[in-house]
Amino acid sequence: MSYYATVNPATGERVNEYPVASDEEVENTLTRAHSAYRDWRRTPLRQRTDALRRVAELHRKRADDLARLLTLEMGKPIAEARGEVALVASIYEYYAENAPKFLEDEQLQIAGGGEAVVRTEPIGVLVGIMPWNFPYYQVARFAAPNIALGNTIVLKHSRNCPQSALATEAALAEAGLPDGVYTNVFADNRQISRMIADPRVQGVSLTGSERAGSAIGEIAGRHMKKYVLELGGSDPFIVLDADNLERTVAAAVKNRMYNAGQACTASKRFIVLEDVHDAFLDRFVEAMRQCEPGDPTDPATGFGPLASHSAVDELAEQVEDAVAKGAALLTGGHRIEGAGAFFEATVLAGVTPGMRAYSEELFGPVAVVHKVASAEEAVALANSSPYGLAASVFTSDLGQAREVAERLETGMVWINGVSRSAPDLPFGGVKRSGVGRELARYGINEFANKKLVRIPH
Repeated sequence: MSYYATVNPATGERVNEYPVASDEEVENTLTRAHSAYRDWRRTPLRQRTDALRRVAELHRKRADDLARLLTLEMGKPIAEARGEVALVASIYEYYAENAPKFLEDEQLQIAGGGEAVVRTEPIGVLVGIMPWNFPYYQVARFAAPNIALGNTIVLKHSRNCPQSALATEAALAEAGLPDGVYTNVFADNRQISRMIADPRVQGVSLTGSERAGSAIGEIAGRHMKKYVLELGGSDPFIVLDADNLERTVAAAVKNRMYNAGQACTASKRFIVLEDVHDAFLDRFVEAMRQCEPGDPTDPATGFGPLASHSAVDELAEQVEDAVAKGAALLTGGHRIEGAGAFFEATVLAGVTPGMRAYSEELFGPVAVVHKVASAEEAVALANSSPYGLAASVFTSDLGQAREVAERLETGMVWINGVSRSAPDLPFGGVKRSGVGRELARYGINEFANKKLVRIPH
């Protein structure tokens, strides 16, 4: 029998396990979600948003317990775990407060007289497929706007965070959502494919790898289903001058090491103009060398384990490939022996095309530093990636920063700052980083029917 299982990545201990749902259970889940949709879409908006407010309140009330589950299941340091829970509460609250404005009818100015109105309406049952690196946040940014809109959700979470998945489901149920509006399901890939193909399902949202996104996009397209894909990133961090260098280096380290480097929007490629390169590199390497992994339950821990030993294996292979092909290993580069899934904070230089670290996403505490001769070369190198999620540009010349930001092929750019999520900021990328947007006004419109109602003069 196949299982979803909690395996503590800091110790290797298998804590709990849950069997994959039977086909009958999956069918029952879809039936309940479809039945609930018929009523939920007609439920007054005020009742839907009130439920989201209660979800936010429950997350704040249970913050410590919810955070401990994140630390247990995927190794997130407890301080970061508490931050994730707080962000999640703010997302549910944001849509509770703003959905009425977002869902107002739009009066069109038309020729020919009469009236034309565009209504924003739900479309039906949606399937969500979510990853392990932000178990509550990834769910909230998909579920909150769609529950407010009137859609219903069937959520398949990652196999290594089942208790986080169940905790989310319990909070939404306790907040008063009717049965079937939000349902967790421990499904396998075959069952997910069948759910997407089912005529009762109208859309699918996946946050995950590029490979998973390609597979889900193919299935959804074959069955004419709307989809949103939030995939990988190899985000550039561009340094154009030496002004505020200490602050720039601190931001670089923080954004590379957040969540042990396991974030799609973490800065991964540090592209530095040659005039400032050596000074930046010396400080950056020394700061990364000071980053020591530790017990994720300790509030003082800077970064914890990777989520699994397989993640460590993948990262080690990418680093070894680069070094074998001539890259310079400036610090770190090795797994830490023991039962936990720990990897050293690592810096590579001299990474060139043909090395895996040049074109692949490094999902862990590994940074690549590049030297360039000009801002134009920095932009060209940044855009050479198949990914286009987020980017950071650091310089005291805001005019130049805006010009560089305009030329970057990414969904998001931060000037003199690093990527951080907020309920009122749209999230998403271009190229192989995905399709669609989440959060802000944009997140509530992805799985909506923009219905025209026309009354002639």
